[in-house]
Amino acid sequence: MTTHVPAQPVTHPLAPSTSAPLLSPSGAGTVRPDDAPPAPPHETGSAAAARARSREIEDQIAQDPSAFRVLTGERPTGALHIGHYFGTVANRARLQQAGVEVMLVLADYQVITDRDETGDLRGTVREILLDYQAAGIDPERTTIFTHSAVPALNQLILPFLSLVSVAELERNPTVKDEVRAGGGRAMSGLMLTYPVHQAADILFCHANLVPVGQDQLPHLETTRMLARRFNHRFSPARPYFTEPDALLAPSPTILGHDGTKMSKSRGNSLLISATEDETAAFVRRCVTDADRHVTYDPERRPGVANLLTLASLCTGEAAESVADEIGARGAGVLKALVTEALVEYFRPVRARRAALAESTVDPLSLLERGNARANQIADRTLDDVRELMGTVYA
Repeated sequence: MTTHVPAQPVTHPLAPSTSAPLLSPSGAGTVRPDDAPPAPPHETGSAAAARARSREIEDQIAQDPSAFRVLTGERPTGALHIGHYFGTVANRARLQQAGVEVMLVLADYQVITDRDETGDLRGTVREILLDYQAAGIDPERTTIFTHSAVPALNQLILPFLSLVSVAELERNPTVKDEVRAGGGRAMSGLMLTYPVHQAADILFCHANLVPVGQDQLPHLETTRMLARRFNHRFSPARPYFTEPDALLAPSPTILGHDGTKMSKSRGNSLLISATEDETAAFVRRCVTDADRHVTYDPERRPGVANLLTLASLCTGEAAESVADEIGARGAGVLKALVTEALVEYFRPVRARRAALAESTVDPLSLLERGNARANQIADRTLDDVRELMGTVYA
């Protein structure tokens, strides 16, 4: 058997960025990666390096998108909200449109990392697939698959677990945050090894680019570490796994109506599929502050800044300019503007989603193609890994 060593990512000369903007359903506002919000004032060195590298990668994508394979995805714990849309989904559609190969995992096994029941997974996955398509994800161009349908991917977790210590897993800040959010619930083995599962998701398909938020950089560093350790132990002469780069998200974190990060579990979100009335009710509930004069100050006035950010994302006008236009007219005028902007921006998305929901084609049938392709890649990778480890006996 000849082990297949995947090609390493190609490095291209840097050029001025011409990357495509995030998709704008209404044709109004767009967000370009180089228009991303400024770095946080206390950004770490590793985050700053990742941000700089992301700018280089955007230039490279503009020159040759075929040099990249992206792995991204989410746990199917509920229909998607506008935080997902502006934070990840629109960026995936942008990368797809730019010609990057995108692989999108619905991590159904990871649903049980912090809960005892899976709920209606089939129904949830169906809703997410509708959201994806309405937002511009094309199942013919993007490989969409589920964890549970790709056995070889999950088998890769076993050798990867031998390359990391329990202490290293316990130090992962994202694992700590997830456990803290569990309210004292005992940490499961699945939760502890969550970073290794994510590493398997990325490495099985030899993805060399992973869109992440800054808070997810430690998970990606675990993946890079596991790739290095596997190569050192089992394939030192010719590295087998590529160490993937981070592509930092070009848009800011969207807050829920209560002023905390928008989250399905917190019940503070606005679904992509929300009606006009539901959108208006959500905006009415959004927290602001006692200062009538509207200014854009994310650190001191996060609630007002969040509304201004939403207006900016939907209209393409800078948040500071929106604030200047409203001035002393107050939060009521701001909320009316944001409501209208959200309704108009998502109107074509809602229309596409409604048409897809009424179709006789079951959205779940779209997984057949994606699962087949993911299995083809995973089987080949597992064959190679077993060959490199010396665990092929026939």
